[in-house]
Amino acid sequence: MSRHSRRHFLQSAPLSAVTAAAGPATAARKPARQARFAPAGAPRRLSENLWLFADTCNVYVIRQGSRCVLIDLGSGKIFDHLRDLEISQVDWILHTHHHRDQCQGDFLATERKIPIAVPAHEMHLFADAENFWRNRRVFHLYYVRNDFNTITENIPVAFALQDYSTFRWMQTDFFILPTPGHTLGSITLLASIDGQRVAFTGDLIYAPGKIQNLYDTQINYGGAEGIDLGIYSLARLREQKPALLCPSHGEPMPDPDSSIAQTIQRLTDYYRFQTGNDPSEENKAYAVSPHLICSYQTTSSFYAIVSNSGKAMFIDYGSASGVHFSNFERATATRDRIRFVEHSIEQLKRDFGIQSIDVAMPSHMHDDHMNGFPHLKRHYGTKIWCYENMVDIFENPRGYNLGCTLAEPFRVDRAFRHGERFRWEEYEFEITHSPGHTEYQMALFVTIDGNRVAFTGDAFFPNPRNDGTLRHNLIFRNHVENDSHLKSIHNLIEHEPTLIAPGHGKPYPVDRQMMLATEQKFRKQQQFFFDLLPEGETDFGLDPSWVKLYPYQLLIRAGSAQTLEVRVQNYRPAAMKMEVALVAPPEWKIEPDVLIFEAPAKSHARAQFKILVPRSWTPPSPRLAIAADVRAGGRYLGQITEAVVDVMPASSKPTNF
Repeated sequence: MSRHSRRHFLQSAPLSAVTAAAGPATAARKPARQARFAPAGAPRRLSENLWLFADTCNVYVIRQGSRCVLIDLGSGKIFDHLRDLEISQVDWILHTHHHRDQCQGDFLATERKIPIAVPAHEMHLFADAENFWRNRRVFHLYYVRNDFNTITENIPVAFALQDYSTFRWMQTDFFILPTPGHTLGSITLLASIDGQRVAFTGDLIYAPGKIQNLYDTQINYGGAEGIDLGIYSLARLREQKPALLCPSHGEPMPDPDSSIAQTIQRLTDYYRFQTGNDPSEENKAYAVSPHLICSYQTTSSFYAIVSNSGKAMFIDYGSASGVHFSNFERATATRDRIRFVEHSIEQLKRDFGIQSIDVAMPSHMHDDHMNGFPHLKRHYGTKIWCYENMVDIFENPRGYNLGCTLAEPFRVDRAFRHGERFRWEEYEFEITHSPGHTEYQMALFVTIDGNRVAFTGDAFFPNPRNDGTLRHNLIFRNHVENDSHLKSIHNLIEHEPTLIAPGHGKPYPVDRQMMLATEQKFRKQQQFFFDLLPEGETDFGLDPSWVKLYPYQLLIRAGSAQTLEVRVQNYRPAAMKMEVALVAPPEWKIEPDVLIFEAPAKSHARAQFKILVPRSWTPPSPRLAIAADVRAGGRYLGQITEAVVDVMPASSKPTNF
């Protein structure tokens, strides 16, 4: 079969969704006309090797010998003064956030081949700024976040400054503290300079009790989100005990503790005035019983089971608050991971005697419940245990198109089967598969301080209808089958917990009568599925991905070979013959042209394509879609599933993303 006929497999429609390969590369364009204005004045010495230059923002020069690092750049006028400071080489420019006043002179750094490092969660607003401007909505504007203060042209980025990591320059280590507030991706850089701990705070604080403006703190229409985030960030900065604050606007502050405390208090008073709520910084965990601690004001509830030895097992660990999660989620670039800011751990140690976080277990695979797991592994050595069907999602998140997948892989240390019992410290647990909210969810049963506790994630909640049943939810992209919710409620009925620890909100008591009433409700839901969907096709009508390509987000390099799996879940009581062809760029070599295999009755099947992308192939864009044309059981269904492909240049090294 020719490539042309493969692309028109079984008389399918022409390949109109994939653009033809781009033509010859256009000549490099000239940068946009730059302003002719320049700041007056000269750098001012703050200590032996630290200077401040007042430009469109404060530019800080940190010198070692004849070399330096610049914190933010402003217009770039600082380059004209470096000779006077006996500096002949700029090794790095480190940015605290993406606003134009921080980086509008970066084109001068690029001309001088000076590498630029930027906050990881704002990298796309530097390196892919032009794409941002192609897509930023102006009409119907309710997302009023001031990302309009993004540079107008792409800036080459040499390094992403990852939260909680250390950037080393010569003998100086810069600790990267996430400090959202002024922008969602802002960082503070902390380093020891001339014998004192200096914090370069961007625009988190302007002066004692003051911030630079209020409009940058409003993210959503009528909101005060940046105020809440700023309070939280200032509290974390205060814990670092800096000796000098160096803001992007305003004067350096030699008394950081009182400056931060005064600013926190004023922002808190303002936030309560505007919203009537307490800020996220005041969210506190509480003891359900002596050995079970609940934090329910975080974006999802998480729990600490405390052993007599002081070790803790976390059940879930998501974002610091709903404000953190909802705003970071909306600001996340397409291929990035949602930002995480550490929370609650110091309080758990201080108030509840926790000495270490030994194990963390996710109730299910959703990012709002385990956003902090990679952080726990990296910084606390925490082991991750989970139900067996979550493992590949955590270790290979590019593989799936499911709701709420965290865009960062991490290794799982131990997996459990349905019905498996295990011991941790003095506690005996039993784990069960608990689908419904998602296929990738557990229920965990354990007795703590005399209570038979069920950790159920987002499967069950108190019902505001007060009808004697538990509330549930239904999200088809999470993978739902007609009896999923029944399986989950049967787990509860069988294990008879007295207390449910849900994925959102406080733990609540449950009794057998409520569970039996909920079972009857789920039977009625199942009957609706049967009545509404075609005869014998119920589960096919609930599952948008019964045929899928794996990995869903394919990472491929020109000149390399790659495998792509077709995975099928056959819900029929009889075997089903599958015939699948890829709808992909005609230059790719794909074997076989048509993949033919059998999916057993009521079971899964998988088969592989081999793909070779020519080294000379020019992609139409850095990311493109391919589709699978499908015939199942002799019936032609068309292009019912797809994958997206991220293309790397032939010379690049493979990465996780």
